[in-house]
Amino acid sequence: MSSSMQIQVPDGSFGGYLSLPAQTPAPGVVVLQEIFGVNQVMRDTCDWLAENGFAAFCPDLFWRIEPGIDLTDQNDADLKRAFELFGLFDVKTGMTDIAASLTALRQHPACAGKAGTIGYCLGGRLAYLASTRTDTEASVSYYGVAIKDSLDEARNIKTPLMLHIAGQDEFVPPEDQKTVISALQSNPLVTIYTYPDCHHAFARPGGAHYDAEAAKLANARSLSFLHAALDS
Repeated sequence: MSSSMQIQVPDGSFGGYLSLPAQTPAPGVVVLQEIFGVNQVMRDTCDWLAENGFAAFCPDLFWRIEPGIDLTDQNDADLKRAFELFGLFDVKTGMTDIAASLTALRQHPACAGKAGTIGYCLGGRLAYLASTRTDTEASVSYYGVAIKDSLDEARNIKTPLMLHIAGQDEFVPPEDQKTVISALQSNPLVTIYTYPDCHHAFARPGGAHYDAEAAKLANARSLSFLHAALDS
């Protein structure tokens, strides 16, 4: 069952897409968007999580720039706008919205009380930052960008974090990948999986670099991880 949820923060309010499982209360997952906004891929991700027993909410993190962004990776105009939004996005205020989303989801009657995050691309970076800056109870990052720039925050990780790293990621050079892995692999709270032959967005259905086999493997790992961390 899908619906929407409105969240109040000090400087305004924002919405997002909420998908609920057949049986509630259930653990919660905040889905952190790519640079394309709360689009069909993110809505489908929420629905997939709901089908697997989670109450899933994807907040509109671009609302301060332009609410209701819904782009695809299928045409040049949308791609250009998506990268513009990426450049305009303020991570600090975005993290405020993520923290508020976690709180709101936990308070939803369909949520059993625990909530984590899962993010892709930009959202993959934000999922990592959620593990260092918020009270998320678990975080999953798919091909997160610019994680290398925030490794000084790794000491703040207090709950389980899973990273899915694409070996051929054109937005995360091999040296950056090595730096991230080296910095985090000894942390007992961090689980890292690499997909050596995969490109950025290998888990985005319909995308140019979608790899069905790798996506199936990564998604199975994510579901198992989230259930282990969030199930009561």
